[in-house]
Amino acid sequence: MTDHGTIAGVMLDTVDLETTTVFWSALLGLDVIHRDQRYVYLAKPGEGGLHLAFQLVPEEKVTKNRMHLDIEVPDREAFAERLVAMGGSVITENQEGELPVWNVMADPLGNEFCIYSRKNA
Repeated sequence: MTDHGTIAGVMLDTVDLETTTVFWSALLGLDVIHRDQRYVYLAKPGEGGLHLAFQLVPEEKVTKNRMHLDIEVPDREAFAERLVAMGGSVITENQEGELPVWNVMADPLGNEFCIYSRKNA
């Protein structure tokens, strides 16, 4: 028996399961592996890795997320444009020290996440 837990997935609250599912599935190339009236789980079938899940809640997002995803993409600027076309938004572009440039983004319902590319500066 181990004395620690293992992260199985990340759960995000949403007031719109369909919009959230379409956006994040396209962003990460994940398939719906479970869907019911209150939950949707996305993952790569058969890979046994982490899943991303959404839980339908009645309340809108009010403040900044306390936890967010950092997502490495092939081309940060092109990816940001694609996400904006899908209903997302760019909140800020950031650079600190030797870290790659990253964008703080929001999905169509305001959930923040960051995108970066190791190759750009």
